[in-house]
Amino acid sequence: MESELKELNSKPAKTQQPDPTHYDASSKDDRPLLKSDSSSAENIQELEKKFAAYARNDVYGPMGRGKLPLKEKLFLGIALVTLLPLRIILGMTILVVYYLICRICTLFSAPNQEEEQEDYAHLGGWRRAVIVRSGRFLSRSLLFLVGFYWINETHKEDSANTQENLKTEGTNQSEKQEKPGAIVSNHVSYLDILYHMSSSFPSFVAKRSVGKIPLVGLISKCLGCVYVQRESKSSDFKGVAGVVTDRVLEVHQNKSAPAIMLFPEGTTTNGDFLLPFKTGAFLAKAPVVPVILRYRYQRFSPAWDSISGVRHVVFLLCQFVNHMEVTWLPLYYPSQQEKDDPKLYANNVRRLMASEGNLILSDIGLAEKRIYHAALNGLF
Repeated sequence: MESELKELNSKPAKTQQPDPTHYDASSKDDRPLLKSDSSSAENIQELEKKFAAYARNDVYGPMGRGKLPLKEKLFLGIALVTLLPLRIILGMTILVVYYLICRICTLFSAPNQEEEQEDYAHLGGWRRAVIVRSGRFLSRSLLFLVGFYWINETHKEDSANTQENLKTEGTNQSEKQEKPGAIVSNHVSYLDILYHMSSSFPSFVAKRSVGKIPLVGLISKCLGCVYVQRESKSSDFKGVAGVVTDRVLEVHQNKSAPAIMLFPEGTTTNGDFLLPFKTGAFLAKAPVVPVILRYRYQRFSPAWDSISGVRHVVFLLCQFVNHMEVTWLPLYYPSQQEKDDPKLYANNVRRLMASEGNLILSDIGLAEKRIYHAALNGLF
């Protein structure tokens, strides 16, 4: 990895310019978010420059409330009375069918309960096979239903950095066929979850409340989701990082354990940027598989950012065709230096993903996203 990372350092990935499009969260900016003497359009442009990673650049505009051209209004009107009701009915049917499959497969089976976790991922035999195969098929069916008729997938061969790290550790690749501790991906939309379910059917990190949602709760338990409670501050609570690290280690060491999928950015972007990575996926010192998701669009962006959930779902279901491109990078083996420094490990994987996926590195995070959303809400 060292040789390729040196190249990345000497020729850094596409990065925001410091001013005006780049916002560094570590630096102070005392300028007001909105100019009281400027128009609404000027305010929006200023916000989009400052918080470019979250700005929507499609026809529907900020928060999906932009002024639509006549042609788009016609398309939307036709889809609202044809595609939307049909897709909602079929989508709910697929969800209920999979829920019933999970219910049948978990009958007379007690969930695995340990350390405040509850799941059915430990099931074996025909039960697990049915849950996984039907889950993958129906997830892909849902994506097809909402317009992702084909998905362009690229699997890149082992890169020079992987070979270099294996040589550094004195092990050739044929001898070191380790199971990855986690799959790490950029996060653009809730559609990311459907894709990964259809591809590898991994576990995800979810809020504890997800396990109690009708229909979805049981499905999440069959996925083996890791439930976390960020607001808990009790002394016996392990914390998000501790729970995730334990699961990554289990997946890495146990061949029968279901894979785990992590979004190290911690939130969604508009798909053109890559936010700083949290270290949770890298604390276990296990190799990871980086995955890059890109949604190409002409009218409506599938990115779930700066728009309400209901509005996003309605507009998404009204698109006749949607496009997704996926790039699977080779298994990334951390060097000893990266194992000793999780932040370095996370940053190097992030830089590699940005370079391979032509993504812009951004320094802003969830706090800035909340500021941006609050400012937009003040304008609409």
